[in-house]
Amino acid sequence: MAAANAGPTDWGPVSMAMLHAETSAATASAGRPPAHPQEGLTGAQAAARLERHGYNELASARRRGLPEVAAGVMREPMFLLLIACGAIYLVLGDRQEALMLLGFVFVVIGITLFQENKVERALEALRNLASPRARVLRDGELRIIPGREVVPDDIVLLAEGDRVPADAALLETTNLMIDESLLTGESAPVSKRLGMAGALPAAQTGSDRLALVYSGTLVVQGKAMARVTGTGGNTAIGRIGRALYDIEPEVTRVQRETAVVVRRLAGAAGVLAAVVALWYGAARGDWLNGLLVGLTLAMALLPEELSVVLTIFLGLGGWRLAQKQVLARRVAAIEMLGAATVLCVDKTGTLTENRMTLTRLVVDGQSVDLADLPGGALPELYHELLEFSILASHRDPFDPMEKAIHRSAQATLAQTEHLHGDWTLLNEYPLSPALLAMSRVWRSDERGQYVVAAKGAPEAIADLCHLDAAATARLNREVDLLARQGLRVLGVARASFSPTRLPALQHDFAFEFIGLIGLADPVRADVPAAIAEALAAGIRVVMMTGDYQETAMRIADQAGLDAHGKAVTGAELDALTDAQLSARIRHANVFCRVAPEQKLRLVNALKAHGEIVAMTGDGVNDAPALKAAHIGIAMGGRGTDVAREAAALVLLNDDFSSIVKAVRLGRRIFDNLRKAIAFVVAVHIPIIGMSLIPVALGWPLALMPAHILFLQLIIDPACSIVFEAEPEEADVMARPPRPPAASVFDRHTLGLGCLHGSLLLALLLAIYGFMLAHGKGAEEARALTFSTLVVTNLGLIFVNRSHTRKLRDTLVTPNAAWWWISGITLLFLGLVQGVPSLRELFHFDRLHWDDLAFCLGASLIILGVMEALKRLVPGRPALPGSAH
Repeated sequence: MAAANAGPTDWGPVSMAMLHAETSAATASAGRPPAHPQEGLTGAQAAARLERHGYNELASARRRGLPEVAAGVMREPMFLLLIACGAIYLVLGDRQEALMLLGFVFVVIGITLFQENKVERALEALRNLASPRARVLRDGELRIIPGREVVPDDIVLLAEGDRVPADAALLETTNLMIDESLLTGESAPVSKRLGMAGALPAAQTGSDRLALVYSGTLVVQGKAMARVTGTGGNTAIGRIGRALYDIEPEVTRVQRETAVVVRRLAGAAGVLAAVVALWYGAARGDWLNGLLVGLTLAMALLPEELSVVLTIFLGLGGWRLAQKQVLARRVAAIEMLGAATVLCVDKTGTLTENRMTLTRLVVDGQSVDLADLPGGALPELYHELLEFSILASHRDPFDPMEKAIHRSAQATLAQTEHLHGDWTLLNEYPLSPALLAMSRVWRSDERGQYVVAAKGAPEAIADLCHLDAAATARLNREVDLLARQGLRVLGVARASFSPTRLPALQHDFAFEFIGLIGLADPVRADVPAAIAEALAAGIRVVMMTGDYQETAMRIADQAGLDAHGKAVTGAELDALTDAQLSARIRHANVFCRVAPEQKLRLVNALKAHGEIVAMTGDGVNDAPALKAAHIGIAMGGRGTDVAREAAALVLLNDDFSSIVKAVRLGRRIFDNLRKAIAFVVAVHIPIIGMSLIPVALGWPLALMPAHILFLQLIIDPACSIVFEAEPEEADVMARPPRPPAASVFDRHTLGLGCLHGSLLLALLLAIYGFMLAHGKGAEEARALTFSTLVVTNLGLIFVNRSHTRKLRDTLVTPNAAWWWISGITLLFLGLVQGVPSLRELFHFDRLHWDDLAFCLGASLIILGVMEALKRLVPGRPALPGSAH
């Protein structure tokens, strides 16, 4: 049934003289006045105002330019260590080495700029989606646009549940109540009315403020039409200050976890580097080189890639979710998606197409199927039922059910006296939790009495009509018959009264029952497959709907939900104690005739069982349940702004299959994060070992600052770009959800990284020691060891691309980023080996073809060993068919 907050409503007649008077004063100074207020601005006028006034948004952190990025790089510990090493080389008289190290600064800044730009572009693409929606009149048509695109003089339409997009002067209002606590701190809603308008809100005081609405405030009741007087920083909230600008960004659990690891490793790096520097200086009497060795070790120990990994993964993860028609309003939701164990979903528009068709009418026990009308003519018996169905609906409906009613009425009653386009709407009684029915009061010039039309849940209409027990029993039988066909059933009633003061309640009218209407809403074609995929992934799907039990069971059966032959009704739910509900909810997958307030209780009951709950909702009353769920999912198409703001995710197309796609992507993101961390751990062990062990054994230095920087140019993009772009594992939706407390630094990840890193370190030490022991010079040994390290690092990226696929499967799995990074790295390595000046800067001797063949062969052998051993590390995730 059409809720008052479902979308654009019947705004009633508009006095054009009044509108023109109210808008002319504010637009005279702005140049060309807007189009006729009932038509709103033209597209050209809106574009010109957007260019002049900018986007309708508060000040936010602007995009960092090159100077800011460079300054940020200069504050990084790695940069400071680099400067220190360059200074030492200058003191030692090695100017070329110093200049090369400082030259690497520009390369690091370039990589940082590229990565930041990639994330910023993804975030910019999400800003329009995240902006609250606004309904405006443009070129005489109703359009739904991002709130940030609202401009001065736009005509906006407001309904219950909307967030006011900009400061505006009221042009027309019906029972409008606004929550202005955001501005005033007062919790009581403010009743708005028409009055003098046209000046900016800041100039309004006293009673004039009642004719104004303010950006960011919430419509809690009624509807209105208003002309925008201020946007962005020119709104009341924009003039309050920069409080919102200074809000710290959300920090997720993975980010906190990573920050702790980085701090501890940085502290350990500082202590160990200082000890090594002192030991080297004291043992060899060379304090400058001792300091250089200590700084090199610190550079090797610092895991600065981890922060880059998280920035890229979370930023691009949100962008990838948007490609699946899911907007992530909170970063933490991206992490939680892979842990979801229960998906609680509405029926209408989520499992079904939300494309209603009026199929059956029932009056006095007789029914007609509209698809089978002889000659398309509707029998006279059903005219009044359809007439009052129209009168109980909005003239310009947004709700799919009301649209279906209008289509049928226009098709069957167009040549009759039952369509009343000239009647005037006097008042509306909206749906409420206490009474699931809405009534609309109309005035007709040719009638002496006012006419009231009501439609709603059959039991609510029966209550309004005060039906006796026998009539109620007959009604219930008719409703059950329609519901078993999977139809959405509404009752319709009428009343009339003489022109007196309108009553406060719908119950005060003397309603007469007319009949029932049945609407069909087919299950989306992709829903059964999506539910099957969710069940295979160990995710339970629970349907919560306000529809009848028979309708809910029919849809559940079509969608592939196992309802165990029974649905729990809202009335039964109220009768259950918490203990009884706890036992019942273990197996019940269908809840019908459920009120929004009951959804909160169901969510809490599921959470008490240790479930990770994802919950969909669209109305104002759904907000508490959305907030309580681990992952609140608001409907982007039919949902209110209140629901969107309470939710962590917004489903842009209201389609259940998009939720399953988001879960798949959430699991992929978490898997790839672990792969990246395993690679970081593995790659740092040989760098640390080759920086420390040769010094401890009295060998020549194996790695110098330039070598570590070269490796950093591989590690940073590899961690962020290659692993983020890696497709999901084949078993990503064939294994149970991960525990919510699971860490990206789990036993399997760290164990795998340590195993790979230790094997690689052993190989490099063996090569370096063998070369030195057989009389090779330090430069030649260093060149061969470093080349092997670079090649095995590329192989290590390849091995960690998948922890479940076989090597041949990984080879044919596309990942263009890996090939680009490998090609560029090998090109640079070839330049270092082939250009004498670069070879000298890296303290290398020239390698021969047999050396390179040995390097490649040793790398392939060790990588083959890693590929075999990665499946034996304890804690490996379960594979398809394995015991969970």
